[in-house]
Amino acid sequence: MSYSGGFLLQLTQRCKILPNQMKQIHSLIITNGHLLHHSNAPSSSLSDQWMPTLLYNALIHADLIHERKVFLFTHMLANQAPPNSHTFPPLLKSSPLPVGTTLHSQTLKRGLLSDPFILTALLSLYARNHLLPHAHRVFEEFPRLCIVACNAMLSAFSINGHMEAAVEFLERMPQRDVFSWTTVVNGFALNGNFGASIRFFGKMMSHEDVVLGLVKPNEATCASVLSSCANLDNKVALECGKQVHGYVVVNEANLGVNVETSLIHLYGKMGCLSNAEKVFRVMVVRKVCTWNAMISSLACHGREKEALDMFEKMKLHGLKPSSITLVAVLTACARGNFVREGLELFRSMWQDFGIEPTMKHYGCVVDLLGRAGHVEEAAEIIRNMPFKPDVSVLGAFLGACRIHGAIELGEEIGKKMLNLQRPLGGTYVLLSSMNAEKERWDRASDLRREITEAGIQKIPAYSMVYLT
Repeated sequence: MSYSGGFLLQLTQRCKILPNQMKQIHSLIITNGHLLHHSNAPSSSLSDQWMPTLLYNALIHADLIHERKVFLFTHMLANQAPPNSHTFPPLLKSSPLPVGTTLHSQTLKRGLLSDPFILTALLSLYARNHLLPHAHRVFEEFPRLCIVACNAMLSAFSINGHMEAAVEFLERMPQRDVFSWTTVVNGFALNGNFGASIRFFGKMMSHEDVVLGLVKPNEATCASVLSSCANLDNKVALECGKQVHGYVVVNEANLGVNVETSLIHLYGKMGCLSNAEKVFRVMVVRKVCTWNAMISSLACHGREKEALDMFEKMKLHGLKPSSITLVAVLTACARGNFVREGLELFRSMWQDFGIEPTMKHYGCVVDLLGRAGHVEEAAEIIRNMPFKPDVSVLGAFLGACRIHGAIELGEEIGKKMLNLQRPLGGTYVLLSSMNAEKERWDRASDLRREITEAGIQKIPAYSMVYLT
């Protein structure tokens, strides 16, 4: 049976819906002779001449695996089907740097470097590979500056941590949209400057772009600033988060799953569990991340049994737990002293959910056993871990040894901690204090001396008082 090029083109455009049929469609295209170069085959119209290129482009767009995209592109060149401006953007979007630079050369060779879609994809390629000067040179190649090009450059500054340059660039832009503002708000957060993220959001809300109604914060904007509020973890940040929540409600905006989840995370982290529960209850759609936020909030504020119940409800709703879900549930088990339930969950992670235990899961189990006084079992877990324990795992274990008086076991495991690449002052102090409590003054003194000789300083703790 013979198929027309147009019919096969329609099929390829449906491949994102039907990925398993990609190979069959590719075979049909080859066997029907539609991948022959237009100069080698009779054609009745201009569209027939370009059919090979259109078919290849559709296949490249539809395929989700980068290696197959590149294979199709090389096959396209071998069959003398000329790539055009629609061929390169999907290739560049997923390419590692070496392949990307080769594709850059191809666009230059074929005279396509003036196409704004190709230039934007190239700019993003260099930006995500932390080659900001290259990205800037591509930006200067744009024949006509538009907001899409400016936003791409703005994103490049943010990704690479040049936030001062990003703010300057934003202020010079002749036109800004919500993506422009959100890029900078999120850029500060990505670079760990959560306070600046919140302040810049405030600047956005008082700017004429928003005041005159030219720009309205969207779901991504609100989710980003709420995440910054949660990471700051102070009263000012909580008030800011409440104001964002109020703005969304007053303006009758659609919250969206990401914003609602961010609110649950913020309220849960700040201990406002009633607010978190209200948001959770009214949600129409709940993703796995939403359940994670609620379970974690309950686990961290003394409501461990409710966290475990929430986990069971999540499974009843047909949702598959993620690695983060299991960290939250194991944390609840540790804090609520549910030793049997925690160990059963840990041992069945792979079998029940296909999740391989990570360092965080091992840390939770060590904490679980340590809190319950099972320090020998916790030590055995550490000895048999498939990777070297990090400071958090060993720190949880040392804390348990100190509480339960297992000084010798603490010394044994503590030595492993001191052999880590970056020993922390707190580790030495904890070991020294454990020895001092058992009146082992010589060992305590030796450890204190090691701190001084190694030039290690313990970061002092501090408290904050909020005046109202």
